[in-house]
Amino acid sequence: MTPRQRWEAVLRGKRPDRVPCDYWGTSEITSRLKRELSCAGDRELWERLGIDKLIHLVPRHPRATEDNWHLQSHFSVWHIGTRTVPYADGLGCYEEAIEPPLAAAASVREIEQFDWPDPGEWDVAGLREQCEAWRDYPLLAGSCELFYLHCRLRGMEQALEDLIVHPEIADSILEHIAAIDLALTRRILDEVGESLLFSYVAEDLGTQESLIMSPRLFRRFLKPRMARMIDLVHSYGVKVFHHDDGAMRPLLPDLIEIGIDLLNPIQWRCRGMEREALARDFGDQIVFHGGVDNQRTLPFGEAGDVRRQVRDNIAIFRDTKGYIVAPCHNLQPNTPTANVLALYEAAREYGG
Repeated sequence: MTPRQRWEAVLRGKRPDRVPCDYWGTSEITSRLKRELSCAGDRELWERLGIDKLIHLVPRHPRATEDNWHLQSHFSVWHIGTRTVPYADGLGCYEEAIEPPLAAAASVREIEQFDWPDPGEWDVAGLREQCEAWRDYPLLAGSCELFYLHCRLRGMEQALEDLIVHPEIADSILEHIAAIDLALTRRILDEVGESLLFSYVAEDLGTQESLIMSPRLFRRFLKPRMARMIDLVHSYGVKVFHHDDGAMRPLLPDLIEIGIDLLNPIQWRCRGMEREALARDFGDQIVFHGGVDNQRTLPFGEAGDVRRQVRDNIAIFRDTKGYIVAPCHNLQPNTPTANVLALYEAAREYGG
């Protein structure tokens, strides 16, 4: 079976020839793997490791300064400043959002006067060529991360405060983001919807221990707007890939209610995210994606630890609607190559 066929089988509730596996990693570790495994490009790396890579297609924007963004929420287009921050003794770096452009806004009028992006400016026609290039792989395009982007526009502390103190400002910002994402996603789906398996409707609502907002606030500000996006995606016959970090279990029934099809990344070391309980309580309703721990096991464990965890995940999620083996978020550059190899070798060995 091709990588796409494996994912399609899982989404139909069927058993593919083996459990599919996906890859999430920083640019540094991806470059290192290609170098150490003598792979000329990404496709060769996926083939070498037997990865059924979910390909994220991105419509480009003529004013975007980023050239490596895997979603269309280019910070530069939204006037969000960034700076490069090194970590892990210089092994890697990430782009940190700074200078939120709406931090000082004190009224809805100021929000309305902001230079909001025009959803018609993104080049969706270029997606057809990308679809053709990756026809044997599962494809994802279109994204919506309402509060994630709100926090970058407003500053995280102010964005959280707005939900309680300035709800009219929060509503205005979130509604602008939602309208832009809906219009752009509709353009993407009109262009290449028949080629897609997924669109990305995501948030980062969990910390290591709890939610970043109460379920009441989630239902007030985010749930209805996310539901509009999910309904749009489903109207084109496309599934919803939902990414949500951390201890987000209290919101999972609400997310299932509005139609998410797949949950990523299953950070089971976070409070309330135990794999067995997730499989027991929600396994007949959604596909699970991720679950190979990259807080401890992948960067600091041995290859045998990784293999055992992959084996355990496959067993835990075997009787659910479906499971995709993957790291629970991006592999970091301090992860030994031997552990990455062990992850995908174990997926093939135990996933048949």
